[in-house]
Amino acid sequence: MSGPVIAIDGPAGSGKSTIARMVAARLDVPHLDTGAMYRSVTWAVLDGGGDPTDADAAGAAAQAITIVIEDGRVTVDGRDVTSEIRGPEVTAAVSAVSSHPAVRSEMVRHQRDWIARAGGGVLDGRDIGTVVLPDADLKAYLTATPRTRARRRFAETPDSEFDLDAVEADIARRDELDSSREHSPLRPADDAVMIWTDDLGIDEVVDRVLAELRAAGYRPSS
Repeated sequence: MSGPVIAIDGPAGSGKSTIARMVAARLDVPHLDTGAMYRSVTWAVLDGGGDPTDADAAGAAAQAITIVIEDGRVTVDGRDVTSEIRGPEVTAAVSAVSSHPAVRSEMVRHQRDWIARAGGGVLDGRDIGTVVLPDADLKAYLTATPRTRARRRFAETPDSEFDLDAVEADIARRDELDSSREHSPLRPADDAVMIWTDDLGIDEVVDRVLAELRAAGYRPSS
C-alpha cells in the first residue's frame, strides 16, 4: 500500500489527533498519534518511580519499552495504558519528558520506521513537519487560542469542578515549554499550511486539510 505522507502539527489541545484520524480515514491510509508515544514514555518513567526531568532515566525508558498503538489502543510492554497515558499525572509531566533529546531521537526513529513500513499515512505531533517528515506531501499546522482549546477540553470532559482558567493557564504553560525547548521545539515548518481552528468545526478542518493536499498536487491512484 502507498499513499500520501501528511504531517499535522500543533500545540496541546488543537485537535490535531482527531483531525489526523479523520483525514486518514477519508484517505484510507494509516494514522500514528505520536503524542501517545511520548505519553507512553512518560507513563513508563512515572510507573517506574523515575523523575520526568531526569534525562538519563527518560532516555533509558524510551529505549527499553515496546509501544504498540493499534485500533485506538496503546500498550506498553503488553500492558494496556490507553486511559492511563491521558491522566493528569502524565499530562503534567509529558512536556518535560519529551524535551529530552535522547527521548526524541528514539521516538523519531520509530516514527520514521513506521511511515517507511506503511508506505504513507498521517502523523500528528509537534515536530512532524520540521523534524520527522520534512519531505511530507503536506504539512499542516493546526492551532487555536488557549481559551478555545480550554473550552474544547471542557466539552470533552464536562465536570462540575472544571476550572476553565486553570486549564487555559496549563495549556499556555505547555505551549511555552514545548516552543522554548532546545531540541525539536514546537513551531510550524516554513512551508506548513497554517489553519486557525477557533471558528471551524471538525469536518471543516478535515475538508481544509484535504483541499490543501489536492492543492499540493496529490491525486489518489486509480
